Amino acid sequence: MTQAAPGQPAPGIVLTVILKQRAHLQRAIWYSLVIGTLLLLVPSWYMFEVYGRVLNSRNTTTLLWLLVMVMGVYVVVEVLDLVRSRALHAVAEAFNKVLKEPVFDAVFQANLKKQPGGTTQPFNDLKALRDFIASPFVTAVLDTPAAVICLVLLFALGFWLGVLALIGAAVQVWLIWLTQRRTMPLLTNASVASIAAQNYASNALRNAQVIESMGMLGRVHAQWVKRQNKFLARQAEASDYAGITSAVAKMLQVMQGSVLLGGATWAMLHNNLWGGGGMVIVASILGGRALQPLAQLVAQWRTFVQARDAQQRMNNLLANFAPPEPSMPLPAPEGKLVVEDVQAGAPGSPLRILHGVKFTAMPGELTLIIGPTASGKSTLARLLVGVWPCAAGKVRLDGADVYAWDKQQLGPHMGYLPQNVELFDGTVAENVARFGDVDMDAVKAAIEITGMRSTIEALPDGYETRIGDDGAVLSGGQRQRLGLARALYGTPKVLVLDEPNSSLDAAGDKNLLELITRLKTAGMTIVAITHRNTLMPAVDKIVLLHDGKVLAFGPRDEVLGALAKANEMRAAAAAKPAAPVAAPAGPSLTVMPMAQPGAKA
Repeated sequence: MTQAAPGQPAPGIVLTVILKQRAHLQRAIWYSLVIGTLLLLVPSWYMFEVYGRVLNSRNTTTLLWLLVMVMGVYVVVEVLDLVRSRALHAVAEAFNKVLKEPVFDAVFQANLKKQPGGTTQPFNDLKALRDFIASPFVTAVLDTPAAVICLVLLFALGFWLGVLALIGAAVQVWLIWLTQRRTMPLLTNASVASIAAQNYASNALRNAQVIESMGMLGRVHAQWVKRQNKFLARQAEASDYAGITSAVAKMLQVMQGSVLLGGATWAMLHNNLWGGGGMVIVASILGGRALQPLAQLVAQWRTFVQARDAQQRMNNLLANFAPPEPSMPLPAPEGKLVVEDVQAGAPGSPLRILHGVKFTAMPGELTLIIGPTASGKSTLARLLVGVWPCAAGKVRLDGADVYAWDKQQLGPHMGYLPQNVELFDGTVAENVARFGDVDMDAVKAAIEITGMRSTIEALPDGYETRIGDDGAVLSGGQRQRLGLARALYGTPKVLVLDEPNSSLDAAGDKNLLELITRLKTAGMTIVAITHRNTLMPAVDKIVLLHDGKVLAFGPRDEVLGALAKANEMRAAAAAKPAAPVAAPAGPSLTVMPMAQPGAKA
C-alpha cells in the first residue's frame, strides 16, 4: 500500500483487493451468462412449444414431458444461482480476510494519532463492502449481458420490437442517471450525519458516569437527537426520491411486456413477425427480461451509494495509514534513554507543547519529571515510549529512535503506566500478560512484586477472573496496581510511570517506593511523573518542566536545593517590595518536606 500524495485521490486499494479474486469473479460471470441464457431461452421455448405443438396436436404426453424438461431446467438454474452466490461470497470472504488486519491497524494508528478514521466506522465500512460484493446490485450487473442478448433477439423477431425494447431500456438508464444525480448527494450527507450521531452516542456512553452524576442526560440526549434527526431527514428525502424512481422503473418493466405483446401482435397481423403467432408471447417475455436487471439497479441504488462511500473512506484510511516497512531487528536495549532537543505537540496539531527538551536517563536510576499542570509532562511520557512522534529532535534508546523502533520488538523491553490506566475485558492473567501467550510464572511474579497477590487470589477465579471492560470489577487503586503489573511483566529494561500513585493510599505509596528501589537495584531505567513527593527518597535525577521547557535538570539534591533557594529569594522579595531581590527566572515551586532531606537513595 502506498500513501496518497496530498491533494491526490487515494489509490483504489479496495478495488485492487477485489480484482485479485479473478478466479471466483470469472466463475460468477460465466454462471451469470448461463443462468441468463437459460432463463431467456427456456421459458420462450416452452411457450413456443406449448402454443405451436401441444395446442395443435392436443397431445398431453408431449405437454407432460415438456413440463418435466422445463422444471428440470429451472432446478439447474437455481443450482447455478446458488453456485454463483457462493462464488461471490468467496470473493467477499477473501476480501474480508485480506483487509481486516490492515483496517484494524489503520484504525488503531488513526486513533493513536488523533486523526480522522480512529473510530469503529471503518469496521462498519468493511462489513458493508463485504455484503455489497454478494448483493442483488452486483448480481443485477452480472445479469446485464443477458439483457443485451434479449434486445438482440427482439431485433431479430422484428425491427420495431427491438426499437420499442431499446426505448424502454433507454428510459431505465435515464432513471438510473437521475437517481444517481439526485439521491447520491443526499445519501452521502445522510451517511456523514449518521456517522456523526453514532460517534456522539459512543462518546456519551463512555462517559455515562459523568453524565448521570451531574444530571447531563437530558442535554446530551437532546444533542444526540439533533444529530440523529439531521441524518433521518437526509435519509428520508433520499428514500422518497429513490422510491419514486424505483416505482417508475418497476412500472416500466411491467408495461414493457404489454407494449411488446401488442407490438408483436401488430407485427404478426401485418406479416412482419418472424416465427409466427407463438412469437407474440416470446416477445413479451423477452421484453420483461431485457428491463429486469436495469429495474433492479434502480431499486438497489442506495446500496451502491453506501458501498461507494465506504470504499472512498476505506481507501483514504488505508492510504494514509499504510503498514510500515519491515525494519531490521535491533538487539535488546540496555536502557540508556536520551532525549535530544525535542520539540513536540499532539499529532496533527500545529501547536508545540514541548520546546527543546533534552536530558538523559540511565539504567539503575529513577529520573523524576516534575512541573506545574500543563507543562508537557504527559506529552513527554508518550514520546519516551514512542507513542507520539517528535516534531523535531529524537528520543533514543541505546542510540535507536524509539518512535521508529518496531513496537512488536520494542514492546517486551518497555513498560508503560499511563495516567489513565486502560484495562481490557479479559482475565487478570491475560491483562497482565498483555494478551500474549500467558507465562503464569511471570504473571505471578509481576503481581507479587506490586503487592497484589492476596487481592487477586481473593477474587472468585483468582488469576482467571474476568475483570470486565476497563477493569470494572476493580477499584481505582487496584486498576492502577494491575496496570503497573502489566508494565512490569517480563522485566522490561525501561519503565515509564505517569502519575503511578494518583490512586494509591499511604500503604500503596510505601509499597511503590520499595518496588522502585528494588527495580533500580536490578538495573532498570525508570522515569516517573508525579505531583506527590512520596517517591523523592528514591529519586536520582530531576527534570523540571515549565511551559514545555526544561528549567532544571540534574541530581536530585542540586535541583531541590536550587528550587528551595529560588523560593527563599522570592519570599524575601515579596517581604521587601521597596528593595526587591533578584531571583532566578522560572516557576514558583514549593519543595515539600521529605522524610530524609538531602539523603542520597
